[in-house]
Amino acid sequence: MSFRNYVKFAKRNIKRTPFQAAAASLSMFSAFLALISFLLISIGLQSALQFYESRPQVIAFFKDGTTIEDIRSIEDNLKNHYPVTKTKYISKEEALQIYKRLNQGKDPLLTELVTASTLPPSLEVSTITLSDLAPVAEALKQEPVVEDVVFPEDVVANLSTATLLVRIIGGAIVIYLILYAIMQILMIIGFKIRLKRNEIETMRLLGASTSFIRIPFILEGMFYGVTGATTAWIVVYILLWYFSPYIQGGYVSEFRLLPVNPVLMLALLLISVVVACIVGALGSFGATRRYLRI
Repeated sequence: MSFRNYVKFAKRNIKRTPFQAAAASLSMFSAFLALISFLLISIGLQSALQFYESRPQVIAFFKDGTTIEDIRSIEDNLKNHYPVTKTKYISKEEALQIYKRLNQGKDPLLTELVTASTLPPSLEVSTITLSDLAPVAEALKQEPVVEDVVFPEDVVANLSTATLLVRIIGGAIVIYLILYAIMQILMIIGFKIRLKRNEIETMRLLGASTSFIRIPFILEGMFYGVTGATTAWIVVYILLWYFSPYIQGGYVSEFRLLPVNPVLMLALLLISVVVACIVGALGSFGATRRYLRI
């Protein structure tokens, strides 16, 4: 029997029980709506975490009168004794340009009253891992020419915690919903098999093969999965497209997470469809194993 005929039988089964088909598709929709949302949130938090980890993580501000030789000496000492990946010296003039750029469009007095002589030179230091931040910060605090040391310890720690929680909680919710969807498909396909028991017995007596009976049900389950996953992806994409301008305004310009890359969304669609086919096939296969005894 050709694959086209299997599809034809699966389509006929779906049309005969539209309400059960809608229920199965809605179950898959809920599961994959949660899955796609969880993946996007997880990717967004990971991007934010990588952004902060890639930025200069420790900033040392120097006292007035500190010479460039003193700063270079501190820089060399850090590179020789700590896992420093990058350092950047910010002079008074460069600090003034950064200050003006950050306050552009605000009250003119903020820029007119500030000159290069009022801003301290600084040294930005990046490390390999987050655990290396504290030792570097402590070493800088011990330097007599250092006035203040700043590093975003709380921000990175909170982002790391949030990312971990999203992965654990989101993963648990997605697993639960996918298992629920599999059970829904198993029950709906099982119900259909019981309704068609006499027809299936007649097909067996006429010599129908195992695949002839089983494959249309498996294709039906895969259809429910793909329908639910694709619909969930479309809903998420529409919501992202609509709300992106509002959400984007809350992020700094250096690492905009929105709008989401279309390539990423297509990859999520592909992943969702593949997983949906597997989930739908598993539910249908379980139903045929249980109720057909073949």
